[in-house]
Amino acid sequence: MDPIPTLSLVQYLLGAGAGSVVGFSLGLVGGGGSILAVPLIVYLVGVKDPHLAIGTSAFAVAANAFANLLNHARHGTVNWKVAGLFALAGVVGAALGSTFGKAFDGERLLALFAILMLVVGGLMLRDRKGGGDATVTLNPRNATKLVGTGAATGVLSGFFGIGGGFLIVPSLMYSTGMPIYSAVGSSLVGVTAFGLTTSLNYALSGWVDWALAGAFIAGGVVGGLLGARLAKTLSGRKGALNTVFAALIFVVAIYMLYRSVGSLAGG
Repeated sequence: MDPIPTLSLVQYLLGAGAGSVVGFSLGLVGGGGSILAVPLIVYLVGVKDPHLAIGTSAFAVAANAFANLLNHARHGTVNWKVAGLFALAGVVGAALGSTFGKAFDGERLLALFAILMLVVGGLMLRDRKGGGDATVTLNPRNATKLVGTGAATGVLSGFFGIGGGFLIVPSLMYSTGMPIYSAVGSSLVGVTAFGLTTSLNYALSGWVDWALAGAFIAGGVVGGLLGARLAKTLSGRKGALNTVFAALIFVVAIYMLYRSVGSLAGG
């Protein structure tokens, strides 16, 4: 197990800045912002090891999701039984997915991550409908769907080290018929659980920089507050904001593909 490289003060400050960018984007446009955590840690902070970047960002994203979960719980938008079963199945998937991810070549993992970002950008351009049954309860019919979709989402979340909210929300809506606002609140249970599972698995291999994660989280809290405040002002322009943010994700993904493919070709 190689020791975690010591970062400079400037890098930790950049880590806090990267966290503020992710927190701001989450507060401003909601889901999808955490997908920027890994590329920011790799290309802005300068963490060379993709596995260390993924393990560190997974913990930071989990902490961010937990803070948001508390807020949604206060507003009563979390269906705990549904979310709990989904997360339980997903934790098993995340453990498997993160184990596969650790064994995967770092540069190839970044290339696949960039492709995933293109998918996320595309999903952000789609309108999410607000219909559904807010009184849905856990039953044998939807339990089977929840276990299946939870496990599959957990595998992807663990493999790429992402929160996976952009996958969890539609999975919950498909499995139970709950409305979007309930799915968003309930999804944070899964994002928190998957992120913790992935980060702990990576930590066993020495691939979590706890100090950098702390700086990232601190920046994310500040950015999230600013983003949420601006979101109220720009609430009538949510579609335009999503389009701009999706375009940013596309640009970052293309840059990641360029860098990763170049490194693979050079290697």
